[in-house]
Amino acid sequence: MRLSLGVRMWWLGLWAAVALPAAEPVYDVVVYGGNAAGVITAVQVARMGGSVVLLEPGPALGGLTAGGLGATDVGDPRAVGGLTHEFYRLIHEHYQRPENWRRETRAAYVPRHPLAVSDSLGLHWFFEPHVATKVLGDLLAAAKVPVHLNARLDRAKGVRKTDTKIEAIALRDGRSFVGRTFIDLTYEGDLMAAAGVSYRIGREANREFGETLNGIRFLAPERTAGISPFVRPGDPASGLLPNVAARAPGAEGEADGAVQAYNFRLCLTDRPDNRVPIERPATYNPLNYELILRSLGGEAARPGPQLFALTPMPNRKTDTNNRGMFSTDYVGRSTGWAEASDEARALLWQEHKDYTAGLLWFLAHDPRVPAATRRETARWGLARDEFAATGHWPFQLYVREARRLRGEYTVTELDSRRKTTVPDPVALASYALDSHVVGYFADAEGRLRIEGAFFENIRAFPISYRALLPRRAESTNLLVPVCLSATHAAYGSVRMEPVFMMLGQAAGTAAMLALQRGVALHDLPYADLEKRLRADGQVLALGARGTEGGRARGPASPEAVAAVAKLQAADFLAPADASTNFWQNAARPGASCEAERVTALVVAAAQRFDRDVAGPAAALGVLSARGAVLDAPAWLGRLKPRTLCAGEHVSELLIALAALY
Repeated sequence: MRLSLGVRMWWLGLWAAVALPAAEPVYDVVVYGGNAAGVITAVQVARMGGSVVLLEPGPALGGLTAGGLGATDVGDPRAVGGLTHEFYRLIHEHYQRPENWRRETRAAYVPRHPLAVSDSLGLHWFFEPHVATKVLGDLLAAAKVPVHLNARLDRAKGVRKTDTKIEAIALRDGRSFVGRTFIDLTYEGDLMAAAGVSYRIGREANREFGETLNGIRFLAPERTAGISPFVRPGDPASGLLPNVAARAPGAEGEADGAVQAYNFRLCLTDRPDNRVPIERPATYNPLNYELILRSLGGEAARPGPQLFALTPMPNRKTDTNNRGMFSTDYVGRSTGWAEASDEARALLWQEHKDYTAGLLWFLAHDPRVPAATRRETARWGLARDEFAATGHWPFQLYVREARRLRGEYTVTELDSRRKTTVPDPVALASYALDSHVVGYFADAEGRLRIEGAFFENIRAFPISYRALLPRRAESTNLLVPVCLSATHAAYGSVRMEPVFMMLGQAAGTAAMLALQRGVALHDLPYADLEKRLRADGQVLALGARGTEGGRARGPASPEAVAAVAKLQAADFLAPADASTNFWQNAARPGASCEAERVTALVVAAAQRFDRDVAGPAAALGVLSARGAVLDAPAWLGRLKPRTLCAGEHVSELLIALAALY
């Protein structure tokens, strides 16, 4: 595959030789990996008085958090603590300033996108890439952390180790860094692997850890009914479509080395003054998108609800993600990434880019695509004010899963279902158990089948400190917070950016405490670690769940569901599944929702009749005059800041607002 000139220059710069003196200061902690978790780790070490250096293999800081994943997968907001909480608080402060809303107002944005903000917690979960970059950079600058970009590890011979202790690491450009403790924050676990510790790639058999979601998983054939896997539908002699395997990968529930699909989290916009058209890639092959075309069945589909996610970020931008079984995930091309050389990863990065750009080109231009779908897709382009160094394309590929440590403790599906006791928690995970599609294949009957995906909601669960530790016999001064010791099933929840950030803070804390006490990482008393984590605001346990769609007694009423659909169709609520599901969940009997989110909805509804209305009292007055609110004083009491609004009242409000449209 031939790389574009800009991408070739970008990747070649990662290992260009640099003539620097050979001085080797000894750092308390060497942090390898400058994603958001790496930044948090380095800042924590610095705040605890340690000497630290942050090495980022690529050309930019922030990883996925600054690389397009602006729609944070947070799970339970109450589980987010410590420096991670501080990061999202600083994002919230940024968007409190009117001058940072250049293409829309906060008042217009927040009511339409209820998952974006937790005003009662002072946290903002959805953000533009450059804002994340700035906040992370400000944290590093305030902590005076030295940062080296394009600091790529010599993965073949770059780890200097005596017995179980890493002494130094060498980069491909000849530089070396000496440290007392090393922390691997990369998405691939490159330092971990180069240090010779044990790890896994792929999926365990269900029986190994007594799980239900692990191993090979077949989706029901009904999910792909009528979609032929062959180039000419129904004709095996014509050959299989690209990335469709000729047979099943094995028996259901058994282990294999396959990895769930990767994609880019694109930052798109429909604003003409900020939109860069997406060009047809030189490698464009319409056969790559034949499955998507066949899944449409000739019916128009909208980007957003159906073809790919268009989750709204501030200032008329998106976090564009995969949607469903046929979308922006490049299924079947992720398995080799973890062990690939730097050069091979460059080619895979380009291949994923070409696939994604080709998909958007296909949906906007191929005459076989329904005209309505073509028109809607063509509205979107890359945001001109993001990712200028890489042609407005995200620098970070979404490596959802690569290597996973075989450590002192393995987090499993049983942990995520709270069927174990974890005596040494250092952070909580709370997002659903989530794996994207692993592969497509043709079964013995010539039917297209899908394999590997699952999604199951869970409650917040604790992650053991020991899951960050390699086996003592293999390494005694290395911590691995991102590619930690977890099964594929449990990693589906752990792999979220806020969790990585909190685990990074825990790792930095443990490293410094162990050095200060003169003990090995494996011998650090948990009581000491727990005390410091709690003092720094880390959340290690939650009480009874009772917020935001908590202990509901059943589904929302049909009237409330219909009201949400009507408000969405009227473009009052955002045309996105996340918005629809949020308000349906909030309207369930026994559920509850932050009063600030309901207040924003009330004010937005009132502004339909009076654009100058501000505040809940005035907005309730406007709605009361139109019969949508029958008891304004009672509603004013329900909308007190930092309280919860009952699901029954949310349902009542949604039905009343829908009657106005």
